[in-house]
Amino acid sequence: MKQGAIWVRPFYYLVVFTVATISLYPILLMILSSFKKSVDIYKNPLGLPTSFSLDTYRTLLAKIPFTTYFLNSLIVSIVSVILIVVVCSLAAFYIARFKFSWNHALFFIFLLGMMIPIKLGIVPLFILMRDLGLINSLWSLILMNMATGIPLSMLILTGFFKTMPYELEEAARIDGAGNLRVLWHVMLPLMRPALGTVVIINFIASWNDFFFPLIFITEKMKRTIPVGMMSLFGEHSADWGSLFAGLTLASLPMILLFFIASKQFMEGLTAGAIK
Repeated sequence: MKQGAIWVRPFYYLVVFTVATISLYPILLMILSSFKKSVDIYKNPLGLPTSFSLDTYRTLLAKIPFTTYFLNSLIVSIVSVILIVVVCSLAAFYIARFKFSWNHALFFIFLLGMMIPIKLGIVPLFILMRDLGLINSLWSLILMNMATGIPLSMLILTGFFKTMPYELEEAARIDGAGNLRVLWHVMLPLMRPALGTVVIINFIASWNDFFFPLIFITEKMKRTIPVGMMSLFGEHSADWGSLFAGLTLASLPMILLFFIASKQFMEGLTAGAIK
């Protein structure tokens, strides 16, 4: 049995290496293409750049206000994630740790957001944002990100809250802690895997969102990266070098976030596997 395992292990390593290479190759190709001119990309799209130059990055910053788009995306994503974590932590704590007759109904109402495609209601949503004076405001994007992110976040946090032993909560209450103190000092520190999962999922969704910024934002300086970079596409051609440079810069926050919170992300996804 052990002898067979010795022969199987190199096969596992080969499979893992192959999958990792296939997964990382598009990212490597994007980074290498960001140093190429559009002509070189057309001639040899899969080859190495003939010379490494930052001209594409200079062209990108000269053609569009990329820094402004980057800051807009960062503000929308960070504020959306913070509000989702705060709202869902409080609501999930109430639903999971307090027993009332309407618990299941309330939880089901939150989950309805996962069942109804929100984009089908874009016309009344646009009218609502217009009446609230939020057209061309980053708050319109933040509110939409919250509406789309809360259902899945509630599902993750509520399930994680239910797996935590009640003895921890009871010990804190014996020491005189109230509900908010139990949540802040006892529950949330133990929920870092679930919180990391919620943060990564919602940050990536907010950062990559194209549909709602396209509908609610018309001013050039209020655009986010996905919509702002559309100006690099002309009627008959596209500046692919600058486009790949923008994609490389835009992917850095997500890559950095995943490296920081990847451990909590994997633990959050597998937290209930052994229950």
